[in-house]
Amino acid sequence: MHLALFLVFGIVCVAGAVNLLIQSHPIQSALSLIVVMASLAVEYLLLGAEFVAAVQVIVYAGAIMVLFVFVIMLLNAGEEERSQGSHIALLLGLPSLLLVGVLLAWSVTHHATDSVRVGSLYGDPRTIGKLLFTQYLLPFEITSLLILIAIMGAVVLASKPEVTPVGPASGLTTGKEK
Repeated sequence: MHLALFLVFGIVCVAGAVNLLIQSHPIQSALSLIVVMASLAVEYLLLGAEFVAAVQVIVYAGAIMVLFVFVIMLLNAGEEERSQGSHIALLLGLPSLLLVGVLLAWSVTHHATDSVRVGSLYGDPRTIGKLLFTQYLLPFEITSLLILIAIMGAVVLASKPEVTPVGPASGLTTGKEK
């Protein structure tokens, strides 16, 4: 039963990722990304990492996705242009896809006998919190600054420059009027 649930949510995760790439509207892509994040949380739960599963739902599917949707709405993203695609991506992508599929099938069939009991992995919330705010404080703060800079960059890109009118009514001329 454990392996069946793991495979089902793995398929849901891959289907959500494919749907994320296929969607043409950014909001629908963000919703597909939420499906991917939630199914990954279930995968972590099935692997016995309850804390990581909770963080996956709270931080990624919750807070980060709210930021993504906010930035998408701030940028007022409309319909995207369709292009023909790249021939190099087809030449390298299809064999790579086949190779990844074969490797995944091999790893599932050869390593599916090992299972992890719920709660057997190291990493209770107190230990993780202590490590996060002592040993890994600098990377944690740098990540938060990078997210803040990315949001500020989106705001700057979304803002439209102020247009000053040129003509006799504004008092400014182009120099060609005589």
